[in-house]
Amino acid sequence: MAPDSVETGRIPAHVAVIMDGNGRWAEARGLPRSAGHRAGLKATRRAVEFFANRGVRALTLFAFSSENWQRPQAEVEALLELFVTAIEEELPELREKGIRLRFIGAREQFPRDLRSRMGEAEAQTAANDTMTLVVALGYGGRWDILQAALRWARQSSGPDPDPEAFEAFLSTAGLPELDLLIRTGGEQRISNFLLWQAAYAELCFLDALWPETGEAELQEALDTYARRQRRFGRTSEPRSAAHA
Repeated sequence: MAPDSVETGRIPAHVAVIMDGNGRWAEARGLPRSAGHRAGLKATRRAVEFFANRGVRALTLFAFSSENWQRPQAEVEALLELFVTAIEEELPELREKGIRLRFIGAREQFPRDLRSRMGEAEAQTAANDTMTLVVALGYGGRWDILQAALRWARQSSGPDPDPEAFEAFLSTAGLPELDLLIRTGGEQRISNFLLWQAAYAELCFLDALWPETGEAELQEALDTYARRQRRFGRTSEPRSAAHA
């Protein structure tokens, strides 16, 4: 049950997280960056459990961006191995808790073994309905919009799509509208993540590095969201008669 500080009905349906700070956490401790990513996986487990228990319907995690391929080869290889291990280790618990797993991004760029495991995990959790956990791998917001435009051009013979129709071609089709975007690590930018989807999302920037992020920090983000007044371009005043 959500704490009293979060009003009833003010839990976001869809939360996204830019999990920043793994490398800096490791470097501050004289450890290799791969150790930071392993520590970050523990924080990811905590976050999935936290948001599922609060009634969030969809949680999207930025695990590997399209730009991350430019990192040192050793770090990329360590991340790819960690993704395989994470799927194997987390899948039984996701099934037990009724969490559906979904991957978005240019998965054709990843090794065949990882792509196979991703597909198997999606199939094994497809009927789960407690929460949808979306893992963005090889993902970029510009890529997502471009791919959606190309799909629309190939598949649509009707008039130009309105925004709602266009969203059906994005990689997040079928998910609730994004309500809250959190970034850890102290940086205040969204780094090419869910550019279209974040148009009206509330943004929350946390100073904690991702491996240090726990319930207190995540609750702070939910409380911040609950206090904000979401107008979507409107004001709190009644509409004028001319526009009624």
